[in-house]
Amino acid sequence: MIWEFFRFVVQGIRRNAAWPALPLGETMRIKTLHPWNVSPKEAREIQDRIRPLVRVDGGPVDVRHIAGVDVSYDRVSGMQWAGVVVLAVPSPEPVEERWASTPIAFPYVPGLLSFREIPALIGPLKALEIEPDVVFCDGQGIAHPKGLGLAAHLGILIDKPTIGCAKSRLVGEHAPVGKTRGSTSPLRYRGRTVGAVVRTRTGVNPMFISPGFGLDLDTAIRLVLEYGGPYRVPTPTRLADRLVNRARRGETRT
Repeated sequence: MIWEFFRFVVQGIRRNAAWPALPLGETMRIKTLHPWNVSPKEAREIQDRIRPLVRVDGGPVDVRHIAGVDVSYDRVSGMQWAGVVVLAVPSPEPVEERWASTPIAFPYVPGLLSFREIPALIGPLKALEIEPDVVFCDGQGIAHPKGLGLAAHLGILIDKPTIGCAKSRLVGEHAPVGKTRGSTSPLRYRGRTVGAVVRTRTGVNPMFISPGFGLDLDTAIRLVLEYGGPYRVPTPTRLADRLVNRARRGETRT
């Protein structure tokens, strides 16, 4: 039933231009490993069960398309807008955009962001016609209390490399990071390096980068610096943020 629900709410399609609504394709296949209509206690049990599926080694060899995902909320109406933007590297311009509006179905609970946002992202991801090689997420990868942040959880489900690009630290400690773009400092948690503090723009606050799935930390940092653009927030997630906020304000074409 959840797939039929998303079939009706997905909208806001763009591929080089604003297109009319299209039927959902099968470009992005998303695994069904567990239910989403669960309590926070059940969600933590699911995290413990699927965490061994996380793989953070190697990385994509041929990157042609990258994507960013994000979610915007309206707590007054109880709705959320989830979106994905695909870019053909090295161009910073989107070649496809998808978004969907759905009711907020899971409460805000620290450490359980993936159970709040991934169900909303399923529709836009399944509607993609262009399959991304790497997905940038506005959230944590393995730099998470259970090693299963939004990017790690999503990567397991789509079986694609994902990168956690967080604006703030959730766990871990680190040494000071240099002030110039490209400076990094390892982020360590419980005796393990789980990410890095990365200066993505000279003179501004750093980002907290962690591998989500399907790549190692060095590759995650390289891709962020190579394709992240000139701003603090990497271009894929910055554009996804702009998309969902435009959709929330009713400024997108359907």
